[in-house]
Parts: sequence; structure tokens; C-alpha cells
Amino acid sequence: MKTIKNIAARALLAGAATIFHINSAWALLPIQHWTEASGAQVYLVESPVIPMVDVQIDFDAGSRRDPSGKAGLAAAVATMASKGVKAAGSEPALDENGLGEAWADLGASFEVGAENDAMHYALRSLTDPPLLDKAARLAARQIGAPSWPADVWPRDRARWIASIKEANTRPATVAAYAFASAVYGSHPYGVRTTEETLMRIGVEDMQAFHQQHIAACRAKVSIVGAVTRAQAQALVGTLLARLPAHSPAGAGCAPLPPVGEISALAAPAEQNIPFASAQAHVLIGQPGFARRDPDFLALLVGNHILGGGGFVSRLTEEVREKRGLSYSVYSYFAAGLHAGAFTVGLQTRPDQAAQAVQVSRDVIARFVAEGPTEAELRAAKDNLIGGFALRIDSNKKLLGNVANIAWNDLPLDYLDQWTKKVEALTVADVRAAMARKLQPGRMVTVVVGGKP
Repeated sequence: MKTIKNIAARALLAGAATIFHINSAWALLPIQHWTEASGAQVYLVESPVIPMVDVQIDFDAGSRRDPSGKAGLAAAVATMASKGVKAAGSEPALDENGLGEAWADLGASFEVGAENDAMHYALRSLTDPPLLDKAARLAARQIGAPSWPADVWPRDRARWIASIKEANTRPATVAAYAFASAVYGSHPYGVRTTEETLMRIGVEDMQAFHQQHIAACRAKVSIVGAVTRAQAQALVGTLLARLPAHSPAGAGCAPLPPVGEISALAAPAEQNIPFASAQAHVLIGQPGFARRDPDFLALLVGNHILGGGGFVSRLTEEVREKRGLSYSVYSYFAAGLHAGAFTVGLQTRPDQAAQAVQVSRDVIARFVAEGPTEAELRAAKDNLIGGFALRIDSNKKLLGNVANIAWNDLPLDYLDQWTKKVEALTVADVRAAMARKLQPGRMVTVVVGGKP
């Protein structure tokens, strides 16, 4: 009988023979897309270099779907997926220790997580048929038949609450919560999980949430690895087999309730929160844009120049290099299904916080008004395009890109066109995109640290 060690050794040898061709090959591999009879949408990249497969299954079941007053429910559902599965036929029930041992025996891995927008199930396995079949069947049990052990949730909830209490002693946490609340208002993106919201969550809430949101017809399945389309279809069928049956392809699922959009800020807001810390934590920003926005690449390049490019960004030049107000300063857009925040962040001495804030605001306003120089744009393009291969230099990274395309309904040739579209951007394109999205005169500023 073949052992996992022998199979893994052969996988490594096969990968070593072609490792130097990976970067150039993966960038050109096409994405196949189809809809299963169950309604599940599948995105496949056949990558035969190494006999492994990575799968990510996404559902519209992130924290934006948490019921009012029960923030943390989606994350709790994700956590409990690894705490045990029900018995089925000849398969015995497994607790969390049994699950861990079963995955170790297979030499595979399975993870579940919940973010703002989605719940993710991720499987990694060798493609040896007997091993892959066993891994897929075990994953299917965690996806479709978790046991929801009532004695485990109170224990994990207590640990979670202790973690929240400890995090609340840090100025960075206080700043992040205040900033999110000010930027997002009542939108789910700005709602925080607290001891009170966790105490309202019971196992029955998790069961109801899972039943409502985790269905085959709602799945977006991204697959990268050494499998054909026929093998991928069989794999998807196995992974989703324990979910309830729904209407055939074309009819779709009953739509989930809509989630409202994030309101633009009507006026600037500033919070100075006293905190006994050596450094003041500063966050400046506003609602940004959704990931599907056609300005995405122009904003990516613009932000790279403004504050996302590390030590070569404008913010670093003005705040750190010229004035020594902070060791590091950064900016980023957190684009999601809704307008994730644009954020500028830094730490500085409390007595320098006001100056650091003003300098940062001035840099943002000037960049929005004038845009980048030709030299800045050229340098940003060279850096981003030159580093593009690093975005897809492993199955797992490529899977993340495919899942991004699937989740945001981007064109299937998005990766093929990425460098061409970045190269085509002009100074005017970047300036116009930044001006459309950023309102320097209506941003939130949060400073945590220093005396009242």
C-alpha cells in the first residue's frame, strides 16, 4: 500500500523538475468557469506541475450577515466547523481531536474562516485518487454536517472573550474600533464583536445561520491544481454532497436579504482618545470603494505612490524622512463587496501627533488635487508590474487570485490583462480616480494616546 510519505516524496520530485518554469507558465493558464447542476459556480485552473490541489469554497456568510446584536456569529460558525462532525452511515462521529488526527493521517489540510463578506472553506490535498477522495469526503462532513457540540462553545466563547478583553488594553485596538465606528456608522463593517454580543450567541443560532447561508447553490468554488475538468466536477460534487439539495441550475437560490451600502461622510470628524501609551496611534480616512469598481487598478497605483509603496511613498517622504515624525506611515484601500475604508495610519510621540496629522492631511489633499508626477507613476508601474509574478508563484497564491475573480465577478482574463492595464494608466487616469474617491476635507481622524 502506498504511504502518504511516499506519495508526498514523489510530489516533491515532480515539482523540483519544473520549479523554474512555474512563474512563466501560471500567468498564462486559462481559467475555466461553469455552473454545476446544484447551482454552484466553479472556477478551475489546471496546474499539472505538482500533484496537489487547492480548493476554496466561498459563501455569502461573512460578518456582514451577523444578526443585529449578535456580532461574531459568522466567526463562531467558522470556528465550530472544526469542533466535530456528526456520524453518517458507517462513518462514526468525530470530535475536534478526531478531526485533527484524521487530517494528519491524510497529509491534507482543511481550514474555515469568516471575514467581512464571505465564509471560506479551504482544502489542500495531494491528488492521489484514494487520498483526495478521503480528504474531500472528510471536508464535506465539516462543510455540511458539523456536530455543533454544546459543551465546546461555552469554552471557546470564554477564551474569545478573554482575548477581546486583553486586546482592549492596547491602544491600536482602541483606535481601530473608534475608526471603524466613525467611518462605517451603523453598517455591518463597523460593528464590533463584544462580550455582550457573544453571550447572546447559542448553538441554535449557529445552526440557523449555517442552514440559511451554507447551500450548494450559493457556493463559489475556486480550484487550482493537477486535476482535469472532469475530476474537478467530481471533487465539487463530493465536497458539496452533504449540503441540502436546491433547485436546478438556472433557477438559483432564493436571494438573501440585501445589505445596505455605506454612506459617504457628510463632514470631517476628529476623536482624541486619552490613553496611557508611549506612542499616539493615528488613523485618518473615509469610506473608499467596492472591489468591483472600474477604478480599482488606477487606485491601486495611486495608493502605491501615496502611501502603499513603503519607503518610497509620498507620505513616508513627508512624515518620516523630512520631519522625523514617525518611523513608518502607510495608506491602503480595503475594498470589499461594499466601500471598505481608505486608511492612513502611523504612530508618533503624543506631543507630535497634531503635527503628524496635519502633514498627513496636507499630503493627501495635495495628491488628490495634483495627482502623481510622471516619474512617480513610472516607478510605481515598474514596481507593481515587476512584482506581479510574486502574486501567482504558488498554487495557493494563484488560488487566492482566482477566488478574487470568482467572488467579485471579474473577467476571466483579469490576470492576463493585469500588467497591460496597469502599464496603460496615465497621470490623468490616476489623478481622476483618486479625486473621484477621496474627499480630504471630509475624513475621520482618530488619535489614541496622550493625556486628555
